[in-house]
Amino acid sequence: MSLSWPLALLALLVVPLLLLARWWFNRRRKRSAIVVSSVGLIRAAIPGRSAWRRRVPVALFLVGLLLIGFSLTRPQAMVTVPADNTSIILAMDASGSMCSTDVEPNRLTAASEAARAFIEQSDDGTRIGLVAFAGIAGLLVPPTTDKDQLLDAVDGLRTSRGTAIGQAILTSIDTIAEYNTDVTETGVDLNAPAAPGDFQPDTIVVLTDGSNTTGVDPITAAEQAAARRLRVFTIGFGTTEPAAMVCTADQVSGDNWRGGGGGFGRWGDDSGLRRVMQIDEETLTAVADTTGGKYFRAEDAGQLTDVLTDLPSEIGLHRAERETTVWFVLLGTLLTFAGAGLSLWWNRGRQPAAR
Repeated sequence: MSLSWPLALLALLVVPLLLLARWWFNRRRKRSAIVVSSVGLIRAAIPGRSAWRRRVPVALFLVGLLLIGFSLTRPQAMVTVPADNTSIILAMDASGSMCSTDVEPNRLTAASEAARAFIEQSDDGTRIGLVAFAGIAGLLVPPTTDKDQLLDAVDGLRTSRGTAIGQAILTSIDTIAEYNTDVTETGVDLNAPAAPGDFQPDTIVVLTDGSNTTGVDPITAAEQAAARRLRVFTIGFGTTEPAAMVCTADQVSGDNWRGGGGGFGRWGDDSGLRRVMQIDEETLTAVADTTGGKYFRAEDAGQLTDVLTDLPSEIGLHRAERETTVWFVLLGTLLTFAGAGLSLWWNRGRQPAAR
């Protein structure tokens, strides 16, 4: 918690001043006490009151004054709030291994369908950008609310050699930096680390089926994102079962394609048919943990669709400072009124009836 006006804490001195005034008046009252012949008559005229009934109203009243006085400092607390300007950069793996048929009909088709569902179900005000990566990473669609443009780009994904996960993260950071002035480009060194838990509303989602094979290390890229208060959510997609690499002609680029019959072909050489795809879960988890994100695993199309469509519930929240003055004023007012009310209620029968 932080205070906008810390000097206002001096207002809390009113409470000890009130206690001092109360002590002084009690002392004067004792000095001017009237001597009576029978104390029993006084006790009979005024009902007794227990010690806690005398102290509770005073305590409530004073605590209420303390809270009201503290509210003058305009306290602020770090809370989790919905982001009203969220943008999501979806970085999708387009490496040749996405032709694996362990997920029917192949990983690329299943991932594209899940991405389509994610785009179609997103809020109209949420901006989504699309980055594709294989041996290199490139921005296909800058953050936009135009869902048709995003869907066309997803349908046009083509596989290629290599998996540059780290470069995809850096490309996503630079994409965000182009329109968010609070985010610095990756080529600039930051002098001060970001405050822990204080995130930008912009988020990066990395979907991959393997491990980094080229370019910058993903952990290094994640540190760049963390320094800019950007969360990275990672998704590992696919199984570890051997499967044939089969893509349609419109799903491959020229550098990983060998002709095949019936409009289908095989990725790379025949060793791809025997290859077991291993997701680098340790690195993907470390990337998410470093940036304050989360790692998910999806082994089939249904799980991937569920992960992507549920992401907005986590991405849409971020940590931010919010002023909490009103809550201190409200609670302080309630306590002071409660103290005064209890005092009047419990003292209603203590005054002797007038004659």
